[in-house]
Amino acid sequence: MSTSVLVTGGCGFVGTWVLRSLLNRDIRAVALDAFENRARWQCLLGSRAAEVPFVSGSLIDRDLLARVFAEHRVTHVIHLAALLTPACQQDPYLGCEVNVLGSVALFEQAVKSQVQGLSYASSLAVFGPEPDHSTSAKALAENRSPSFYGAFKKAVELIAEQYWLHSKLSSVGIRPHVVYGPERDQGLTAGPSQAARAAALGQPFQINYRGLVGYDYIEDVADAFIRTALETPPGAVVVDLPSEPATVEQIVEAIETVVPGASAKISIDGPTIPRNDSPRHRVLTEILPDWKPTSIIDGIRRTVDFYRTR
Repeated sequence: MSTSVLVTGGCGFVGTWVLRSLLNRDIRAVALDAFENRARWQCLLGSRAAEVPFVSGSLIDRDLLARVFAEHRVTHVIHLAALLTPACQQDPYLGCEVNVLGSVALFEQAVKSQVQGLSYASSLAVFGPEPDHSTSAKALAENRSPSFYGAFKKAVELIAEQYWLHSKLSSVGIRPHVVYGPERDQGLTAGPSQAARAAALGQPFQINYRGLVGYDYIEDVADAFIRTALETPPGAVVVDLPSEPATVEQIVEAIETVVPGASAKISIDGPTIPRNDSPRHRVLTEILPDWKPTSIIDGIRRTVDFYRTR
């Protein structure tokens, strides 16, 4: 059977880059998403967007999932679809329905369809903040997430483990930190990506947060999801990406290196965001020893070049 990869959340920032990388590898893909974003597809996939079947629908529609797996002969799954932190905080019930029950429905169908490999997006939000950002000694000791989003992601990790124990569904959960690169345009931490775009176009920009956090370049993230889906080891594995730490000021310095004079047009303001970190590091290179991350300076350069050559 030929390889056919289902990408949930295939119209999102990460999902579209995953599709782009799959197309570059000449691997057949199908995208499932609740919302269509043809503009992003056109920007990143170009004319090859026509090669990707798009299915509009919800993960909790189990009949739809069964049809998608059967009609497209799905052999591997990359599961990215989820509501993000603000939506989960605003409506925890809906967040749980999409992020937790939707994942259960997907895992269940993956078992029924005997998929060969599955990777899914977890998050470092499953952990609490580092000590200088903690408001509770108990929370720090237990390293619990302070958000519904983080709790839901942790639940999915535990559920994936149950599917390995009882159904032998192998999976890899990946925890990136701040993902950046071309076409990252949503969320507070989109600031560095948007600042690099502004620098490429000679425009001013303000990054609206401060703090030391880890950064993962989007092509690395897409590659990690694809390789772990295609090369899934036995078990329910969860790994962190070896995010490169940097302050926002260091991000601006990297942009200045790539675009001299750009820092004069970039300002920084806003709250200091916490750096959630895993207390028990198991990084991607433990299962993909040859995997090499892109440095921040090279990631910024690629982002700037993307906008300069459009």
